[in-house]
Amino acid sequence: MSLDGLSLSTLLGELNTQIAGGRIDKIFQPDKYTLAIWIRQPTQNLCLLISSNPEHPRIHLTNTAPENPTTPTAFCMLLRKHIEDGRIAQIDQHSLDRIALLSIDTLGAGGLIVTKCLTIELMGKHSNIILTQDNIIIDAIKRIGINTSRHRQILPKMEYTFPPGQMRLNLLTTPITDFINTLTTNHTGLVTKAIINTGIGIGPITARELVWRAGLPADILVDDLDNGDIIALREALESIVTQFNSDLYFPSVMVGADNRLSGIASFSLEHLMQKCTEHQFSTMSEAIQFADSLSRTQRLPEQALLLKLVLDEMGRLIRKQGILTQEQADATAADDFREYADILMANLNNISCGSNKIILPNLYSNSPDDNLLTIDLDPRLSPVENARSYYTKYNKLKRAQESLREQLSQCAQDIAYFDSIVVALEHATLAAELLDIRLELINAGYIKPLNKRRIPTPPSMPLTAITPEGLTILVGKNNRQNDIVTFKQAQPNDIWFHAKDIPGSHVILRIGSQDPLPSAIESAAHLAAYYSKASQSTKVPVDYTRRRYVKKPSGSKPGFVIYDHQQTIYIAPDKNTVDSLLKKC
Repeated sequence: MSLDGLSLSTLLGELNTQIAGGRIDKIFQPDKYTLAIWIRQPTQNLCLLISSNPEHPRIHLTNTAPENPTTPTAFCMLLRKHIEDGRIAQIDQHSLDRIALLSIDTLGAGGLIVTKCLTIELMGKHSNIILTQDNIIIDAIKRIGINTSRHRQILPKMEYTFPPGQMRLNLLTTPITDFINTLTTNHTGLVTKAIINTGIGIGPITARELVWRAGLPADILVDDLDNGDIIALREALESIVTQFNSDLYFPSVMVGADNRLSGIASFSLEHLMQKCTEHQFSTMSEAIQFADSLSRTQRLPEQALLLKLVLDEMGRLIRKQGILTQEQADATAADDFREYADILMANLNNISCGSNKIILPNLYSNSPDDNLLTIDLDPRLSPVENARSYYTKYNKLKRAQESLREQLSQCAQDIAYFDSIVVALEHATLAAELLDIRLELINAGYIKPLNKRRIPTPPSMPLTAITPEGLTILVGKNNRQNDIVTFKQAQPNDIWFHAKDIPGSHVILRIGSQDPLPSAIESAAHLAAYYSKASQSTKVPVDYTRRRYVKKPSGSKPGFVIYDHQQTIYIAPDKNTVDSLLKKC
């Protein structure tokens, strides 16, 4: 869900104040839809994120810059050539449409200033990012050829034209009476649809809000409006227009009960208040960044591939565990077979050859009233051979019991290991972290090495956080990092944390020679709880002990340790607390 043009005008006004005059320092392209532009201002560096993702197109400042890929794309290289080191003149909006125009002054031949424009179309599946000069397209993040669209092509050296549908009214500059007259005269059907078709930059969320503020039914038709309804609709329009003309903005994100994004605007969405929770922000960039965190459901391709592989392997192990458990239950009959054999040997003279079964006194029964036992026989065997057959079954099952215990123990360890891999994949945000996990699975023999040559990727590093007291916390996000923080970076006197009996991160609180305050222990435990499988729980037990009491058994899998002298603290993980600890670095 993206902003409509009305709320986009608020965002672009904010951005113009923050980035105009700044110099473009670096340009990255994290994925095929997204650009990250670092802008240097006199007192700060800002990261402008621009995405043409058809599911969630957006533009905003971000304090969590995406990872810089090892190899830049062709479009990224073109932007670096044309606009890197350029100064941002201004950022405008075309009419009230979902089109942002980022004007950039660059130094051309002969020292002349050349202005180039990064046109950002935030229009759902038609979203695009286009670089132009003198209204001629240099290139686009998504080229549109004649085979894709006969009406409007986006190709290098072609003249740029705005998308069709620009003849609607601008609500902020058109008299409201004229807007109402156009709506009631030229349109029929639902009022919400008529509002969208009358005003440029008005999306479904804003249209429904206007109908709500007018006190009208959501499904009212234009033909059913009477004079009172028109007056109420005029007042609703005035309430929005007055807010914009007075620069009074209340960036809001509405979140449903299932934690899904329900709406985002630069004003309160009163029609969603009853069924949603409202989150208000000081800037539109903060609101969009929060909304993006709710909308982000897609995984990186490598992440999804590894997760499927690991979950398939876990499924196979769980099925194997069920079969072994059943076999172990069957093996508990071993003692019965030994008893049958003993009873047969004690009654050889009473057993006739060729019998299918026999009823004999049970030597092992303590009940005088129930001391008879029916034993099945193989008529082809003699009594002694039948007894030996039961002894053979007994010995086989006794050996199987020991083997099954070992197999079940190994199966449980493997399931726990893959559980830790799943947690690492869920918390992986960088390509280097995914590569760590892939190499670990390759070394363990679960997947084959890649045959194609790969550009060397620097190994991922553990997270670093700072407590309010100024102490450093190290967080391993996968098994490789867990071994590093615990056995290479931590000192014997440091404090080690891990969610109790739950797959998750190893966390180290560096304390030096001092004794940490309870608040510092709670901060580190918070990170251990958050970066664990139980991150969504409301009460997570976290064990902590001195690092010197943590040992790694010889030959154990990556990330596996044993420990003692531990204490336990209970934590309710909170993302805001985690973010505040990480931001202090």
